[in-house]
Amino acid sequence: MGGIFSKTIKTRHSFTPACLVLAFVLIPSLAQAHVMDGPLGGFGSGFGHPLAGPDHFLAMLAVGLWGAQMGGRSVWTLPATFPLVMCIGGVAGMLEILPSGIVQAGIAISVLALGAAIAVAWKAPEWVALVLISAFAILHGIPHGVLAPRATDPAAFTVGFVVSTGVIHVVGIGIGAALKPVAQGKLVQALGAAIALAGLWFLFGWLTS
Repeated sequence: MGGIFSKTIKTRHSFTPACLVLAFVLIPSLAQAHVMDGPLGGFGSGFGHPLAGPDHFLAMLAVGLWGAQMGGRSVWTLPATFPLVMCIGGVAGMLEILPSGIVQAGIAISVLALGAAIAVAWKAPEWVALVLISAFAILHGIPHGVLAPRATDPAAFTVGFVVSTGVIHVVGIGIGAALKPVAQGKLVQALGAAIALAGLWFLFGWLTS
């Protein structure tokens, strides 16, 4: 009986990441996640934008997961740094410093890189992780900066997407902390691999668009 139960648990652990991978691969037009048409409101529009963009959502989730996986100060330094630096990216977006194509490619690479870091359980030195997080945060902030001037209340829109990003980070930390003891962290690594696969799909979509 115990053997059957053990096999069932192992099957579930291997099946869940496979389902996640399949779900990510089957979502159409993921590379266009940051394109928003029509009028934008204030806080609500800003809060909803990261949730509506799979590439942004997965990157934010990965930041929390990676921090939880590494443990120590990284649990809070990574998620705290990202939204702050993302505001700098927002300013860069308003100034239109980088072409949108390069930004979209960079965002796809960020999802791929963060997912891969989790998949291999990379315990990077804190300063290295923060440099990577900061670079990715600027890229993710740029599309929000492009959209902010179109909002009826740009300041509230900006606060909305920063708060939403923080919420996604917290969700990632919660998931990472809950799954870390399971199967010696292998389930977290499998989730990272699924995120990396999604990043690869985003990059493929950019290359073929």
